[in-house]
Amino acid sequence: MGIVAGLDSSSEFTRIVVCDTDTGAVVRQGYAPHPLETGGGVGSSGGGKPADVDPQAWLLSLGEAATGGLLEGVQAIGVSAQQNALVPLDAQGNTVRPALVGGDKRTQVAAADLIDAFGGRQAWAEAVGCVPQAQHPVTKLRWLARSEPEAAQRVAGVLQAHDWLVWQLLGRPARRTADRGGASGTGYWSAASSSYRPDLVELALGHQVALPEVLGPAETAGTTPEGLLISSGTGETMAAAFGLGIGVGDAVVSLGASGSVMAVHHEALVDPSGMITSLADATGMHLPVVHTLNAVRALRGTADLLSTDLNGLSELATKSTPGAHGMVLLPYLEGEKTPQLPHTAGSLHGLRRESMKPEHLARAAFEGMLCSLADALDVLRARGVEVRRVFLLGAAAELPAVQAAAPMLLGAQVLVPQPADYAALGAARQAAWALGVREGTLHAAAPPAWQGAATQVFEPGEELAVGQALRQQYIAAREQTHPGAFGPTGV
Repeated sequence: MGIVAGLDSSSEFTRIVVCDTDTGAVVRQGYAPHPLETGGGVGSSGGGKPADVDPQAWLLSLGEAATGGLLEGVQAIGVSAQQNALVPLDAQGNTVRPALVGGDKRTQVAAADLIDAFGGRQAWAEAVGCVPQAQHPVTKLRWLARSEPEAAQRVAGVLQAHDWLVWQLLGRPARRTADRGGASGTGYWSAASSSYRPDLVELALGHQVALPEVLGPAETAGTTPEGLLISSGTGETMAAAFGLGIGVGDAVVSLGASGSVMAVHHEALVDPSGMITSLADATGMHLPVVHTLNAVRALRGTADLLSTDLNGLSELATKSTPGAHGMVLLPYLEGEKTPQLPHTAGSLHGLRRESMKPEHLARAAFEGMLCSLADALDVLRARGVEVRRVFLLGAAAELPAVQAAAPMLLGAQVLVPQPADYAALGAARQAAWALGVREGTLHAAAPPAWQGAATQVFEPGEELAVGQALRQQYIAAREQTHPGAFGPTGV
């Protein structure tokens, strides 16, 4: 038996878990917030989070989280970090400017510019599996070239957050590395071909730069002078999926202000419409992802209207019945990505005198949110992605109204994992895998068989037929208001 560590550097904090290599049991853990200024920084990305961050803050947080001998006896470390953070480096490996992180609103025009410059959404989807959006590193390179040309000219190499942290832990060697998962979200690496598109870097920035070597899932980025193995690392999404232990047949629905649906699949999916982002996972498989703009924000808006909070809204909804007394809410409050309706608004259908009660509106909000996510799930199903189980993540997954309606509306068994640091656990599992391969106890094609997440399980049961009827009611309202929103074949 040995121990390994998983490090998750999110947008706001660092979490470290130290785990048994054989079972994955957590034996120690640490936490530290990033030493960032509060309030919007340069180019605030909204919500009071700065879009420009000195990467040294990540190292300071890491050091604080690891105090008290936390890493004593650890044989290997895996690194997970926030995705889409662009760290531009000069020829000497120093940062040209602070890292650009998050969904930086400054870069929205740059995204549209790049889409046009390369021939449209379909061309991008076919080239790298995604269409440029504000958060993508390729878009941030375009913004840098247009807005800070002197800094852009000095950029000789680019890394993402976990790439940079791995490089720092190894003492800044000549070799810089990335992994398939992180690279697949850059906008200049294709999960389908497992190769970079340096022409797209040049299109965005105006010149070529050094790009990190993309490692396989069980490969090693290097070893510290003290003999500590550092695995390839990966992005938070991929690490969390690996920590949860999901596989083929599993989907993950994340309930944040916006929503996302991803599933494990055996191949990259090229989607000319751009609704599917084709990511790679941390195991050698693929993670097609579909995003919605409206998830919990639709619940919060309804709760505000009814002068309550999310728990109160859930309690109200449970007093109604499936179908919300005939009301259907299309929850497109901020426009929508899936379907692509960026300039639309939400709408309420089937309003009658007898349905005008708080509990029915509350129920319609939950059903509308879940039906919208079911639409996103159906985008994947329509492309041959198998979905037998749905893992439901986010604080809203604990609400009774969500747990009651999700199985029948999503059309699958629903699992709600117990709260845990799944990204850090996934990073630790990756470290154990790389260590096992080096020591000859594990195969590069078979990760360590750690116990999966502890979950609550909810079955659709006899209500599946009710859920299908409610979905049809929702689809009818959607098609009446936005005919052909999902194209001629529909979803």
